Amino acid sequence: MYETMVYWETAHLEPDQEQAGIDYALGWQKAEKVVFSRTLADVSSERTRIEREFDPAAVARWKEESPHDFTVDGPTLAAHAIRAGLVDEYQMFIGPGIVGGGLPFFPDGVHVDLELLDDHRFDSGLMWLRYQVKPR
Repeated sequence: MYETMVYWETAHLEPDQEQAGIDYALGWQKAEKVVFSRTLADVSSERTRIEREFDPAAVARWKEESPHDFTVDGPTLAAHAIRAGLVDEYQMFIGPGIVGGGLPFFPDGVHVDLELLDDHRFDSGLMWLRYQVKPR
């Protein structure tokens, strides 16, 4: 996932980059980033560090101490965060096509009750959904 996302470190320099891409790139560059990897030797983006293990207690502490929201990218890392009860909001896009395969969006064996906070339907048929986790 890091190799995919590091594109945003220089995406604002692309000659045909749309304004939305420039805005996203500049926001990504300003963010503090933690990459969880046992194999990645180093990182090439600013404000980025590597953690070798996912420690739910440490992530909970970071979440509590941070004035900013966190995002979790990648199904394997997200599964760890979901199982640890660290995810309090889900945002997802649902497109008008199906591609089979890959890792599941939600991990097996987890039950989370959600409340819809917001949704948007695009002319293309794409939908954006935003849910919060209901307290148990």
